[in-house]
Amino acid sequence: MGLAAAEQFAAGGDRVVLVGRDGRRLAAAVDRVRAAGHGAEPGHVQADFERFADVRALAEHLLSTCPRIDVLANNAGMLAMERQRTVDGNEASVQANHLSHFLLSMLLRERLRGGRIVNTSVRPGRNARLDPADLNGDGRRYSGIAAYQSSKVANVLFAMEAARRWPDILSLSLHPGLVRTDIGRDTALRFVFRYTPFLLSPDAAARRLVRLATAPAGELTNGALYGAGRPIRPNPRLFTAERAARLWTASEEAVAVC
Repeated sequence: MGLAAAEQFAAGGDRVVLVGRDGRRLAAAVDRVRAAGHGAEPGHVQADFERFADVRALAEHLLSTCPRIDVLANNAGMLAMERQRTVDGNEASVQANHLSHFLLSMLLRERLRGGRIVNTSVRPGRNARLDPADLNGDGRRYSGIAAYQSSKVANVLFAMEAARRWPDILSLSLHPGLVRTDIGRDTALRFVFRYTPFLLSPDAAARRLVRLATAPAGELTNGALYGAGRPIRPNPRLFTAERAARLWTASEEAVAVC
């Protein structure tokens, strides 16, 4: 979906910087985005969001090469069916899907003034949970789906709190729908994403992301979760201002940003 969105941005004449952790796949993505942009060369940086050092290096590169950043699309995502620890000591899903996005946004905050942040999330399920005091889920029996859902809850709460703390940046979260992607390629879920009928194509889901990135700011609600149209009202018991503030503080501590 991220690649499809990058192609759509490039086709519209926007300058795009691609980020990927696999060098071969990133090079292939650069070729596709270049073609979509009629030969315009996209920027590209190899970075693994399971490593904070890579995120910091990415931010340094963007700050040195991009005098203005209109949109930061926090779209990287992963699903781990077994508990994995990153080199930074965090559960892999929460670091790759939330903490690294949080860190990157913090590091680019000044350059994003007047711009917007779009966090790719999902519409959290009824049983989704997130305890800001236990981001790594150490006090719970591990479930890959539950860990993924928790990280997606964090994406929405991050946008909510960023809207309050950074009113000069439009912060949004996106439910792209059920998309035919390869996010579950290393798990049994790959069959779900490959063969389930009626899933959205990456191009269709990407159009939702591009809409949030380009629609007039007056048509959007800061801090909201969007799907295909109007804002989605998430579970009010889970998505509270108090929990969003607690998550922000816990995330600052986790990435060592004050």
